[in-house]
Amino acid sequence: MGIEEYSGGQPPQADVLVVTTNDVPGFHVQQVIGEVFGLTVRSRHLGSQIGAGLKSMLGGELRGLTKTLVETRNQAMERLVEQARARGANAVLMFRFDVTEAADVGTEVCAYGTAVVLAPKS
Repeated sequence: MGIEEYSGGQPPQADVLVVTTNDVPGFHVQQVIGEVFGLTVRSRHLGSQIGAGLKSMLGGELRGLTKTLVETRNQAMERLVEQARARGANAVLMFRFDVTEAADVGTEVCAYGTAVVLAPKS
């Protein structure tokens, strides 16, 4: 599995900056827009559940599940960025993921943070 299959994050020239920090060096918060989130729920298909069950008996990484979770997180993050952009933000501060089981049928992934307008410090 190549790095592009199990990594995430933004492209280098993203129009909405997403960071896990409270602030961004060299910028100040000009406006706080508020909380934004991106949510998705994914179920595992039967083949991956059977494969994961067998693999868990032998040990090792569950690559199919890893790839699915990466895709799910990336989709949640894309939705967060879309919401921030639609509300006029150019950044999201305090970005986090929350992952929970959804009624034993899938995994819920929520990407959330605070949408803001950043401006360069003078």
